[in-house]
Order: sequence, then C-alpha cells, then structure tokens
Amino acid sequence: MCPVLRRPTVLVLFLVACSLTGCGSGGGAAADEPGRAEVVRVVDGDTIVVAIGGVDERVRLIGIDTPESVDPRSPVDCFGLEASAAAKALLPEGSEVQLVRDVEARDRYDRLLAYVYKVDDGTFVNRALAEQGYAEVATFPPNVAHTEELVAAVARARAEGLGLWGACDPADAERRRATVTP
Repeated sequence: MCPVLRRPTVLVLFLVACSLTGCGSGGGAAADEPGRAEVVRVVDGDTIVVAIGGVDERVRLIGIDTPESVDPRSPVDCFGLEASAAAKALLPEGSEVQLVRDVEARDRYDRLLAYVYKVDDGTFVNRALAEQGYAEVATFPPNVAHTEELVAAVARARAEGLGLWGACDPADAERRRATVTP
C-alpha cells in the first residue's frame, strides 16, 4: 500500500473522493450498477433497451430464453413474435423499471445482465414471461440467484400447456436449447 494511504485520515478522504467521482471504475461502470431505468424499447422477448443516466443500454433478462424473433441469421422461432409482443405489453416505452444484477454485470455481447422489475406494480418481468409460457429457463452460472423460482415457473407453464408449451412442437425447444449461448 502507498505510504500516504496508511494514514487513516488520508485513506478516508481518498475513499470518499473515489465514491463521489467513480475513480478507478472505467467506462460504462455507472451502468454496470444499474438501479432504476426507463424502457426505451423492447428488442425481443428477453432483450430490452433502457435509458440509464442519459445512456441507452441493451439489457438481457437473466435466467430466461424466449424464442427468437429478430435474429437475421435464422427464421423466427415458434412463438417468437408472441413472446416479443408479451414483453412489449409488460414493458411499454417510457415505463420505469428496477434493474437488479446478479454476479456478472455484462454478457459477451456487452449487454447488461439483469432481473427486471416494473416500478409501478413490482412485477418481476423475467418470472412473468416464464409463468405465462413465453420463455424457458436459461441458466448461466454464476448468475443463478432466481434459478429455482424460474424453473418452477416454467414447469407450471409447461404442465398447463401455456404459451409456447401448447403451441410449439417440443422438439423445437430441444433444438433451441442446444444452440443457446450465454
């Protein structure tokens, strides 16, 4: 440790200054500690764009995977458009959300990873999409805080034949699961 920082008063002042200025935090770090944000748009069933402190950020909903609806490299999956529409209905443009991180801040595509809650009514969006049959579980350790809850929600939807579980060939889900990447 630097000799100057051994003195308690100097260390305290240094820590206070760092907390106020964000020293050592690198680019984009403010968004890596999300909190409240405003929905700019829904990309698809499991990806949204939000405004955080005047910056638009892509957010990937942790723990779920919805059928693809916008990937230009592949056809629209069964129930992809419906999953996207459900996300848009849950998260209209301008709605306020609370973003809660798990262990990792971002994925390999530089999207924020978050559990998303609607501020107005507290709806846990990730779980709501799973409960209504618009998503399956996609667990990527170490981001596992809500895995059991999401597994239970998908199991109920599947057992009741809700959403994609009643509309799509089960083999489609198996093929998708084999190609899901974190």
